[in-house]
Amino acid sequence: MNSNNPERIPRHVAIIMDGNGRWAEQRGMERAYGHVQGVESVRRVVKAATRWGIEYLTIYAFSTENWGRPTEEVSALMELLCENSMGEAPALQKAGVRMRFIGNIAGLSERVQKALRRSEAMTAGDTKLTLQIAVNYSSRWEITEMVRHLADEVKAGTLSSAEITPEVISNHLTTAGIPDPDLLIRTSGEHRLSNFLLWQLSYSELYFTDIFWPDFDEQAFDLAVKDFQNRQRRYGLLTK
Repeated sequence: MNSNNPERIPRHVAIIMDGNGRWAEQRGMERAYGHVQGVESVRRVVKAATRWGIEYLTIYAFSTENWGRPTEEVSALMELLCENSMGEAPALQKAGVRMRFIGNIAGLSERVQKALRRSEAMTAGDTKLTLQIAVNYSSRWEITEMVRHLADEVKAGTLSSAEITPEVISNHLTTAGIPDPDLLIRTSGEHRLSNFLLWQLSYSELYFTDIFWPDFDEQAFDLAVKDFQNRQRRYGLLTK
């Protein structure tokens, strides 16, 4: 399955998991049912990413804009976060998968925060794959926080404005220490970034599929990676 050239395997894959609600509505079910089924897709994709030897997998679980959804759906999502972060941790730990949460975690309830932190602590020593989960996240929030931190450092005299480089900016984002995604996958037929990793996705390859997230399986993930392997990444340069 894997390419003979390890450079053609993405080191970091990011996913906008879209279409849970519409998938459920098409089946006459509550939207929350789609999110429950979407958890199984996460399991499948983690398994596929591990098989490929991918080092980092970042999934967009809950955006800051999602608070505007119906109360019942938001409550169901928060409950899923609590249940699955802790429920999946033992299996992920056994598979060598580290869980890491990014976003405005402090803006979540104390119960959810504790569940996420416990999951992180339980899997902290695992190194086969880092599963990075964006919760209460938006890129504009992240960039705003980064600017505030840099402004505080300049004011305190620990950093000069001349020292601010793209590398310094990256090191002040929630993804500090994680390489930028090589590949972004978005499901459900939508073609936009939805305020997700805007700085980090600057040179990522984008892959869009009409498949709703609950139907996204290992085979669909394999197709996305194979498509990536057939692309030429020029980073603004000319093809050799």
